Amino acid sequence: MAAINLGTPGPRTLAPRRRSRQIRVGKVLVGGDAPVSVQSMTTTPTTSIDATLQQIAELTASGCEIVRVAVPTQDDADVLHVIARKSQIPVIADIHFQPRYVFQAIDAGCAAVRVNPGNIRRFDDQVGAIAKAAQAAGVSLRIGVNAGSLEPSLLQKHGRATPEALVESAVWEASLFEEHDFHDFKISVKHNDPVTMVQAYRLLAERGDWPLHLGVTEAGPAFQGTIKSATAFGILLAEGIGDTIRVSLSAPPVEEIKVGMQILQSLGLRERRLEIVSCPSCGRAQVDVYALADAVTEGLKDVTVPLRVAVMGCVVNGPGEAREADLGVASGNGKGQIFVQGEVIKSVPEEEIVATLIEEARRIADERPDLPSGSPTVVTSGSTA
Repeated sequence: MAAINLGTPGPRTLAPRRRSRQIRVGKVLVGGDAPVSVQSMTTTPTTSIDATLQQIAELTASGCEIVRVAVPTQDDADVLHVIARKSQIPVIADIHFQPRYVFQAIDAGCAAVRVNPGNIRRFDDQVGAIAKAAQAAGVSLRIGVNAGSLEPSLLQKHGRATPEALVESAVWEASLFEEHDFHDFKISVKHNDPVTMVQAYRLLAERGDWPLHLGVTEAGPAFQGTIKSATAFGILLAEGIGDTIRVSLSAPPVEEIKVGMQILQSLGLRERRLEIVSCPSCGRAQVDVYALADAVTEGLKDVTVPLRVAVMGCVVNGPGEAREADLGVASGNGKGQIFVQGEVIKSVPEEEIVATLIEEARRIADERPDLPSGSPTVVTSGSTA
């Protein structure tokens, strides 16, 4: 019988994408028919130029497409021109409190500026000048409304940071920019509660065609934050809502990119890359499935081509799952049957399963150069000039 490739499925989505206007964040298109992009934020002090650029390089190698850097002080604003010039991906300056940093970030060559209307002093009075400067420089903006920094007047009106309060803030600020004929902005209405966040984005999506940046703010430690973000993003993206995402975790930023990419791949919004299919351990398992799956995942972590690898621990579902993957193993009785493209190619002792799977996976990857692979590029500033 001829081998049948039933491995990595083709693109599938649950609903058509909401049609939003399209903006540009440096070289990355956001909204319209552009793919949903994945963002993160550096955790280093922005004034530590080498460390910040190193982290940006690591994020870039992990698939990050847009990176945000914090600008809480004048010293941070003063080094933006170096970071914006040397970063391999577009840099967004994250501005709070001081409106003058917005103009400095635009002059520094940042691809975009995130502004928080709730805590920038006299922000509404600055909208015309910000719009003029951004338009002249070809810089886009993000109107970033957060539950934790909502305008006091809206908190008083609504009693708390309700979905309606978040949307009212965002729509008001959007209207001010549009009065100045500036439309190159996206909007976020973040909340730490996934249900409130979903409700807010649904309301916002009905009010206009702005591109939307999805985020569950202060989502928490890695496990909790992953669950909250996956829940909220899954609901909205499955409804076609969302143009760019940032998974906010109390964890290294590279972990945010891994989670974000996996969410998009799981929803069919990105081509799947490496996918490990492994069974939950149960009484039928005759090998340590946990250890096998972890070892194979670690050994193939740098593989970037679409590849589905099944690591199965018994003879009930094992052969079927292994047969439907690009590469798989069905284990039992101290050995494993290795499947490639639906066919058994060999049987190996249990202690050789991991090495065999890694070897075969790399061989398949070399024969299927769908995507380029590479390692992080380390960029140093040399000086702050």
